[in-house]
Amino acid sequence: MEMKWFLSKIQDDFRGGKINLEKTQRLLEKLDIRCSYIHVKRIFKDNDRLKQGRITIEEFRAIYRILTHREEIVEIFNAYSENRKILLENNLVQFLTQEQYTAEMSKTIAFEIIQKYEPIEEVRKARQMSFEGFTRYMDSRECQLFKNECRKVYQDMTHPLNDYFISSSHNTYLVSDQLLGPSDLWGYVSALVKGCRCLEIDCWDGAQNEPVVYHGYTLTSKLLFKTVIQAIHKYAFMTSDYPVVLSLENHCSPAQQEIMADNLQTTFGESLLSDMLADFPDTLPSPEALKFKVLVKNKKIGTLKETHERKGSDKRGDNQDKETGVKKLSGVTLFKKKKTRKLKIALALSDLVIYTKAEKFKSFQHSRLYQQFNENNSIGETQARKLSKLRAHEFIFHTRKFITRIYPKATRADSSNFNPQEFWNIGCQMVALNFQTPGLPMDLQNGKFLDNGGSGYVLKPHFLRESESYFNPSDIKESMPVTLTIRLISGIQLPLTHSSSNKGDTLVIIEVFGVPNDQMKQQTRVIKKNAFSPRWNETFTFIIHVPELALIRFVVESQGLIAGNEFLGQYTLPLLCMNKGYRRVPLFSRMEKTEKGTLKV
Repeated sequence: MEMKWFLSKIQDDFRGGKINLEKTQRLLEKLDIRCSYIHVKRIFKDNDRLKQGRITIEEFRAIYRILTHREEIVEIFNAYSENRKILLENNLVQFLTQEQYTAEMSKTIAFEIIQKYEPIEEVRKARQMSFEGFTRYMDSRECQLFKNECRKVYQDMTHPLNDYFISSSHNTYLVSDQLLGPSDLWGYVSALVKGCRCLEIDCWDGAQNEPVVYHGYTLTSKLLFKTVIQAIHKYAFMTSDYPVVLSLENHCSPAQQEIMADNLQTTFGESLLSDMLADFPDTLPSPEALKFKVLVKNKKIGTLKETHERKGSDKRGDNQDKETGVKKLSGVTLFKKKKTRKLKIALALSDLVIYTKAEKFKSFQHSRLYQQFNENNSIGETQARKLSKLRAHEFIFHTRKFITRIYPKATRADSSNFNPQEFWNIGCQMVALNFQTPGLPMDLQNGKFLDNGGSGYVLKPHFLRESESYFNPSDIKESMPVTLTIRLISGIQLPLTHSSSNKGDTLVIIEVFGVPNDQMKQQTRVIKKNAFSPRWNETFTFIIHVPELALIRFVVESQGLIAGNEFLGQYTLPLLCMNKGYRRVPLFSRMEKTEKGTLKV
């Protein structure tokens, strides 16, 4: 039956005789078989018996079987099939219950799976599943490691803003280094597409009375402020409905600040939050209450009540002094000159700052006594790290009440990033990273914010929100540890960056990121000369004390004895978003834009 179905699907493509590599690739895609060109090219070469660059229908069938009839899938299918040819509906129910942990509605789910993935019509009508259908199901999104429930917004979005981790970027306009590289609108567009909800805009006086955006005192190129916010307006709510915060690093004169205020109002219109919400006069609103709103984060003069009373009046030419620290970067040598000067704040811009007033952090004690609910702090990574080590409990008490933004130190001229996990562990809401720089910190950022539908808002665990909690990430006194067991079965068409053969010596590293006690890594043995279908069949066990903060990262490498191991792909996700059962782990390249190969666990 399968043979008959298979021939009916492909015989038209062979009416003109043999087919070449490109047609082979296209035909495989038509059959819904995911395949990497590098691997198909190698298998095509192995099966082209006459070595003429063209293959027969039989040779194509051999290629198809190599790609789809993977030993590990055959073993699972045969374990549940009564005749090793077909799965009856109740066999599939048994598999879903025993292996995939879908105890509820298994019969309904089994029927839906058959209807969706079984390609052979008569098998589908008999409510059965062939190996062809089973392979397609096992390769589908439904069998991915990441839980389907986490792909949508499922958390309570009615808590105040300070109760959430918020996806945040640093110097969003830069697309390379911090000193010489270009400023580009793409920085904002790509960050928003990735679900980023807090964007940084460095504003300076520009020619023709037009404020500009660039990294001050450096040779980075300049963008017009109005062009930047027009791009933000276009992409702000494409990925997420929840509020976008514009974190202004404001160095403009009052006259150009007024132009910025005009630009913001003209561009965003009703989306711009320019007054208190009636229901939230003295507490931070929730992401739900602020849906499709743009918030301005900047210094502010006076109170929210005064702002409300001025609503609708002409504020032009009205500005006041505000003390501010300025950091200067000279040429391309990087050093800090600290001086305090009076920055005049235009009332028109000040009045657009509602729930995100930038206030310099002095001390935890000062904040406890004087900080208002709508005031946020930005703390550099070095100071924040010191405070998190020496005064973790006070830091967590602070982040329970106030939105706290952590940003990379000035000496990171190459746009490198710190590990964000240490600041999530103490409840910091806005841990701002250089989104343009691939590597471990951005893998963790992307992994963490996969959760809650990629909305850019993830509810903090209860122990980082509740005042009676005495949580300290470095000293876990009470916990309910979970045991995570991962059986790493195989790799499927793993990426190869340096070679067009499949002869990589491949290994997998599994890492846990979370509180210090949970940080650990384990790795498989090296499978020699096989990146097409390496099989490890190794089991790893991790004891995790604070599962709510844990991220799991899979890294695939090709062993290199001289130059070190070569990175092939990675996948990072929150522990609590992991499915049980036989699962597929998609692998992403260093720039995490495209899926490259998969692992079976």
